[in-house]
Amino acid sequence: MPPDRRFGEEGARLSYGGYLRLPELLAQQEPESSAPDELLFITVHQVYELWFKLLLHELESAREAMSAGELWKARHLFKRVHAVERVLVGQVDVLETMTPQDFLEFRAKLAPASGFQSVQFRELEFLSGAKDPRYLQRVRNAGEDELARLRRRLEEPTLWDAYLTALSQRGLPISDEEIMGSLLAVARDRGAHDDLWQLAEDLLTHDETCAMWRMRHVQMVERQIGTKSGTGGSTGAPYLRERTRLHYFPCCGN
Repeated sequence: MPPDRRFGEEGARLSYGGYLRLPELLAQQEPESSAPDELLFITVHQVYELWFKLLLHELESAREAMSAGELWKARHLFKRVHAVERVLVGQVDVLETMTPQDFLEFRAKLAPASGFQSVQFRELEFLSGAKDPRYLQRVRNAGEDELARLRRRLEEPTLWDAYLTALSQRGLPISDEEIMGSLLAVARDRGAHDDLWQLAEDLLTHDETCAMWRMRHVQMVERQIGTKSGTGGSTGAPYLRERTRLHYFPCCGN
């Protein structure tokens, strides 16, 4: 019998560009000006949104794995999350190849658009534990589907909630009065609870890498626009600097 030729290049059933929807994807970079660096600005931020989409997918899966007691699976997923978050930090280096003068060539075209309006980024914060219902009143031009997603994130369990579920499944109390004792029990008996200890480290690394991204972001903004207001109406760098103190989990300082 002849070999199966339905797949691969000979089968011509699926191409690289078709699978990745490249014509549609590459048509999404439409500058508002003739400034050379606007394509860089658009591309980096669109890539951020793609990474945000993947992070939401992976963190949702990690949350469900923790709730189901599959701590090994949650740890595997967090390794991927941490790797992606390090890429997010590194992407700031690409943006910083644009000088303040280059940015000023098209910055006025951006108003009132702002990274503050990134719904996926707020979803990541809500899922991670930093829920802020006030954001629903602040976000501009969000569609009903986006607002519905944010409301759902406000109502659903966070990563910390899932970790508490994992603790309770091990017989450790999780009330506000007893949670610190349970965390100390995990730390003092690694033989019995090493998976819970390592998972707590994964949560802290998630918090830490996100904090690193916020810090690199504000440093980049200060370098690009100094003390100017943000295009979305915020105070710009001062607002972002204030956000660098944000932590997701109680054990990180909330």
